Amino acid sequence: MDPAYRRFNRIRLVGRIARLKRRLVPFPIRLGPPTCAALYARASVLQCDSYQILIDLGWRRSGTLLYRPEMRHSCCPHYTIRLPVSEFRARRDQRSACNRWNKFVLGDDYVKKAAILRPKSRAEKATSRNGFDLVKTIHEAEFDRLPAEPKPAHKFVVTLEPASFTQEKHLLFSNYQQAVHKEPPEKCQPDDFERFLCKSPLVNTERQVNGKSQPLGSFHQCYWLDGRLIAFGVLDLLPHCVSGVYFVYHQDYEKYSFGKLSALREACLALEGEYQYYYMGYYIHSCSKMKYKNDYQPQYFLDLETKQWDPLDQEALSLLDTHHYLSLSQLRQQNANGTLDGSNPAESTKDEIGADAVAKMLRSHNSDKVSLFDLDFAGMMTPEELEAQINLGELPIQLRGGMYKCKMLASWPTDNIRNPSSLKGTIAELVACVGKDFASKMVLDL
Repeated sequence: MDPAYRRFNRIRLVGRIARLKRRLVPFPIRLGPPTCAALYARASVLQCDSYQILIDLGWRRSGTLLYRPEMRHSCCPHYTIRLPVSEFRARRDQRSACNRWNKFVLGDDYVKKAAILRPKSRAEKATSRNGFDLVKTIHEAEFDRLPAEPKPAHKFVVTLEPASFTQEKHLLFSNYQQAVHKEPPEKCQPDDFERFLCKSPLVNTERQVNGKSQPLGSFHQCYWLDGRLIAFGVLDLLPHCVSGVYFVYHQDYEKYSFGKLSALREACLALEGEYQYYYMGYYIHSCSKMKYKNDYQPQYFLDLETKQWDPLDQEALSLLDTHHYLSLSQLRQQNANGTLDGSNPAESTKDEIGADAVAKMLRSHNSDKVSLFDLDFAGMMTPEELEAQINLGELPIQLRGGMYKCKMLASWPTDNIRNPSSLKGTIAELVACVGKDFASKMVLDL
């Protein structure tokens, strides 16, 4: 590869319409029926700052696969959400889960002896009763932060390591998938685990933030109890966020609410590491299993039309009840007074009508002949914006070990960006969905 392109992102388009999802996307992802549209790309090299751009455009990754679900006409729109960790205040049930785990790890004898050896002052007792220090509570039972005496009931250690395969991690993953998600053993093979939760296109590195080292890349946050791996979180650490990819725990510890514990610990990592935000993946309003994500407040959701973040508050939740696809900026434009109003039945059903039209289009055509530009793919650049802002012909492509520009392809001058069957149309769709900033750092791998 030309040295000038070594720090670029290497991307290969691998799919467009969601009917391909079972062949391309690992099993934990659910994108809806074959009448939904989605875009998939495979990344072999992805810089952390570039992936930050992508997830702020509605993309996510699974292994080396990048995917961007369509929002406007999907049966279940996927909203990117984020939590500003400096504003986070844990709820009572979240605090209780953390305290209950700490009490189990430390044991009653430890608590009694510690109270004698290191009695709390009146002010400390008042703070404990009236407040909740997330960082202090998260680390309270970690063995390497405890004094030499007294001894805790259990040795609890949490480590952060590169996302690598081990037999112990795979066995834990297999137990979790079968016990929690009821997956058959044949779907929990080592290759499945490694492809899904170990392989990552992100380039691990680190930078200095306020005088301390901040790791970036893909990592496993491992939970060890008395030398046994009992849980681990798969995390992407990016310039502005900790992005949760997946979490696995052993069924023996299900009663300790590890879902809450992991979310609190990952929010704490974002707070201590000065990453600013904690991304919990997609929020799907119509999916009851996703509702827990809004328990971590204040959440904000991405408006793909403006690339702005709006509060996922009670007002937004009420609008999500009546609008299939919600863009607050579009809703404000639709209302003459510039306020939010979800009471208009015509506006509430507009997206459902559009979804029916798209479903009919996809059923009556070969999906390879349906352009994403014609689907009104939410958050995607229009053909006019694309041609005005990006010179597609200058995009670098890697072909048979050489580096070229798109305009050097023989069919390029006669191809049309609205023709999804052409190479130019395929590249145009991808570029329109990754945006100008990411496209300037991208090498297409053909």
